[in-house]
Amino acid sequence: MDKRNDILISSVGKIAVIIAGNLLYAAGVVFFILPSGLITGGTTGIALIANHFGNIPVSAFVAVFNIIMFVLGLFVLGKTFALSTLVSTLAYPAMLGLLERTVNGFVLTEDKLLCALFGGICIGASLALIIRLGASTGGMDIPPLILNKKLGIPVSVSMYVFDFTILAGQMAFSERQASLYGILLVMVYTITLDKLLTLGSGRTKVEIISRDPEVLRKSIITRMDRGVTMLHAKTGYLGIETDILYCIISPRELHKMEKIIRDEDPEAFIVLSKASSVYGRGFSSEKNYIQ
Repeated sequence: MDKRNDILISSVGKIAVIIAGNLLYAAGVVFFILPSGLITGGTTGIALIANHFGNIPVSAFVAVFNIIMFVLGLFVLGKTFALSTLVSTLAYPAMLGLLERTVNGFVLTEDKLLCALFGGICIGASLALIIRLGASTGGMDIPPLILNKKLGIPVSVSMYVFDFTILAGQMAFSERQASLYGILLVMVYTITLDKLLTLGSGRTKVEIISRDPEVLRKSIITRMDRGVTMLHAKTGYLGIETDILYCIISPRELHKMEKIIRDEDPEAFIVLSKASSVYGRGFSSEKNYIQ
């Protein structure tokens, strides 16, 4: 019974976060994109084209388009995928319509640069919230997935083609300045999405070449409680066989790692590089100690 309650609470929480993400997305559109006349990609971009040429309300077009894409995804991609997009399919147009009626002509700022920046941040943050839960925003996310499944076309390639086509369609009737700010908007939400998706998972990769790698190995394990991998190598000049210590640490552990190396081998050769994300024991899951 407790397990069922936990699953129910988890599901309700996930749905609440997805709705909040869609509300944030709708806020970015209503407060920054629509008042400033900026162009954008995705379903909203197609809705702006339909609104210009057919005077169709953006929220109404998004609702119909999302439902069509949902049905298409259900038949082509399966029930599991469809369930992950159902909440967004219904929530986004509902939130968009609600905010349009509530705002009723209110303009937060007329500065197009601010609209591009804050609109991009809102959209990028909302997409990151939804994607990190393993859900989908539906709409224009679905055609690239279908093309990938049926024709093997990479999702990123088809997404860029679709977004460029949608942006080009809006450039035909938008001011040149608004078009440039719209491109900036797309860049901002792309960068925001990328940064937030990897937030908290970034780590530092350390590679150490030492005269006594065994001493360093023991010190790192005992003093830092971090795993170490020994990579066998040979020096290029003298041809001496040695082991390279390979270790992943969090940025805040870097000072402690440097102190251990200075204590054990001040002449050690160290290479530091950034790992954008790390998954596995000790990072994305609990450590497993083997006696």
